[in-house]
Amino acid sequence: MSRALQPDEELVELDAEAVRTWCARAFDALGREREEIDAINVYPVADGDTGTNLYLTAEAAHRAVEAVFAASGPDTAETVRAMAHGALLGARGNSGTILSQLLRGMATVLADGCDGDHLARALAEAARAARQAVARPVEGTILTVASAAAGACAAGGPLVRVARDAYEGAATALTATSGQLDVLERAGVVDAGGRGLVAVLGALLETVTGRAPDHAAPVPLPPAAPREKCAGEDGPAYEVIYLLEADDAAVDLLRSRLDALGESLVVVGGDGLWNVHVHVDDAGAAVEAGVEAGRPHRIRITHFASDATPAPGRGTARGAGSGVGAGDRRGTDGAHTHRYGTGDGYAHACGTENDGHAHACGTGDDAARGERVPRAVVAVVPGEGLAGLCAEAGATTVRTRPGEPPAEDELVEAVRRAHAREVVLLPNDTDLRETAAAAAERVRAEGVRVALIPTRAAVQGIAALAVHEPDRRFDEDVVAMTAAAGATRYAELAVAEHRSFTSAGVCQAGDVLGLIEGDVAVIGKDLTETARTVLDRMLSAGGELVTLVVADDTPPGLAADLEQHVRRGYLAVDTTTYHAGAEAPPLLIGVE
Repeated sequence: MSRALQPDEELVELDAEAVRTWCARAFDALGREREEIDAINVYPVADGDTGTNLYLTAEAAHRAVEAVFAASGPDTAETVRAMAHGALLGARGNSGTILSQLLRGMATVLADGCDGDHLARALAEAARAARQAVARPVEGTILTVASAAAGACAAGGPLVRVARDAYEGAATALTATSGQLDVLERAGVVDAGGRGLVAVLGALLETVTGRAPDHAAPVPLPPAAPREKCAGEDGPAYEVIYLLEADDAAVDLLRSRLDALGESLVVVGGDGLWNVHVHVDDAGAAVEAGVEAGRPHRIRITHFASDATPAPGRGTARGAGSGVGAGDRRGTDGAHTHRYGTGDGYAHACGTENDGHAHACGTGDDAARGERVPRAVVAVVPGEGLAGLCAEAGATTVRTRPGEPPAEDELVEAVRRAHAREVVLLPNDTDLRETAAAAAERVRAEGVRVALIPTRAAVQGIAALAVHEPDRRFDEDVVAMTAAAGATRYAELAVAEHRSFTSAGVCQAGDVLGLIEGDVAVIGKDLTETARTVLDRMLSAGGELVTLVVADDTPPGLAADLEQHVRRGYLAVDTTTYHAGAEAPPLLIGVE
């Protein structure tokens, strides 16, 4: 961080330390506002993760800047380039990808000078570059807010005036976005991506003046009315993101091809390295287009969950579901095993009635009626073993069985059982996001502070629980847990119950399905061999820690075989194994 400014002292230009401070403050600001931004995310897809994606993008930029400072004493040009490059590598989602291009556009100008006039030109170049990166720009979005910021400070001048004009122009434009897009007006909110950009510009203004902005950006909250439908109901079913090494000509052709395949196309970057984001129905075709253009890597495919339409392979498998646990996350011997069977005393706490319904369970005396505990975690889990694992980590759990997700009332009751002033809610299933959000709103009305972290799988919940620290400030704890979950790629093995068409081809009854981030990626005959293939695919994009969650009915040597496979082929990767007990998917895999 740069030195603290003295009272009435203001910066004349951005030096390397000031850029470092701006980056850190933007990261902190997006962390504080993550949940509120997630809550107003209704465009282009109402998937409630814009704040999280912007936060993770800013985190990647912050890490890159800190890395160059750790290695040397960088100048301003090196610092702004590191900030932009880090954001490019770590960009998440539509808004995060656009934010990375805004930073890249600014970096091209700020590398030559960092006074007020250069900042004004940098913001103009940022707005231009971001619009150029989006295949079909739409007003009422982060692009509108970026253009307004640039327009408000176009006259240039001293650094402080330019930064203040840009912030105020952006904040004014943000307020107007609710009237520029029908979906925002119906929801009664402003654009979530634009809200994030205002936070970033507010961090810049605080850096150059030493004072937080006089007025915060508006914070409209969504009404109680149902939210807009997600993609997959009336839009593309998948979000595809990947880094791409390719030349400019190949990327021009790629843009045309992807634009014909889907929507929300954003291609950012340059100088041979690009970040590609698109919403499509045919995820395989989007990846194949990248292969033809160059070398894609860090491929992320997310299925936009729909209440009406299951993802390919969902509903065709036994044991498909999610669970959660926590415990020792990493050691020095490369593989750790923790067993939580059905005789560990947790069966009674979690309810073992054979009535076909989920049961909420408390964590013991902490939830006794009386004084509320300061903070609790509530997690949705299948299987007694995973429930015990969660309980040992201090969480209150909601049991679920395959095909029987918990209802909103059950989640509300679980939060009440936790009997805490602050609660972190981990749904651990994409399909439960709307139910969990509705439950959180109901409990907030009772005076409980609830943060919903959109965990999509059990292993993301494990990662979040592993970094949970109840003694931290609530916002800091939620940010750390969100970052840990977001950094965890997930997979699941299941067994097909009948013949079905999947994104990996046709499967037959009894085939082993390897689902990576919710999408069938591998179809095999043998559980162990399919698991090895899934692991190899996931680790091809890198990783430091593999988490295996193994059910009781899997082959006895499965965990040991996979641990050995990782040790033999990936020397720098640790492995942690948990035994989930009964009523859990055959195998869950996480890669961090």
